[in-house]
Amino acid sequence: MTNESQNKAILAHLQTGKALTSRGAFSLFNCMRLSARIYELTQRGHDITSSRVVTNDNKRIARYSMKGESV
Repeated sequence: MTNESQNKAILAHLQTGKALTSRGAFSLFNCMRLSARIYELTQRGHDITSSRVVTNDNKRIARYSMKGESV
C-alpha cells in the first residue's frame, strides 16, 4: 500500500467518526508511520486532533480523530 493509498484509507476511517492509534493503523492498513500520514493529512487542511492515551500495558500512545467527531 502506498503512502497516498494509506492517506486515503486513514482519512476515510477518521471521517466515519472513529479514532485511530498506531496499533490500529498497522492492523487495519499495514501503516507503520501513522504520525507521518496524519502530518500529511493536516498539511492538506484536514482538521485532525490527537490525544494521549494509556494502553492496558501502561504505554502512552497517540489517538487521532477528526475534530468535532465523536470517538
